[in-house]
Amino acid sequence: MKQIDFAREFALSLPETMEEPHFEKTSFRVKRRIFATYNKGQNRLCVKLSAIDQEVFAMVDKVAIYPVPNKWGKQGWTFVELDKLDNDILEDALTTAYLEVAPKKLADQISPKGL
Repeated sequence: MKQIDFAREFALSLPETMEEPHFEKTSFRVKRRIFATYNKGQNRLCVKLSAIDQEVFAMVDKVAIYPVPNKWGKQGWTFVELDKLDNDILEDALTTAYLEVAPKKLADQISPKGL
């Protein structure tokens, strides 16, 4: 299974997640709030993390997970290079991003693996 197929299947398994277009990208949303986007041309996700989570994930591999290099990065938006990570890290990043934007009622429905 390709990384994006795994990422899509996992993201859509999170409570009330929808996949919708977002400009030239695909977005994954919960209650209309984006927690991840996918850029097909670059085979890269962009996930919404807190500043602390962004730092923690970047420690895994600064080449594979790193802040968007502009004001969006300072707001927690973080690039995830799909071809450079295993599924466990990808799942953790998507779960963390989901928990960052999901309403508490939905966030409480999942138990973050390893978080």
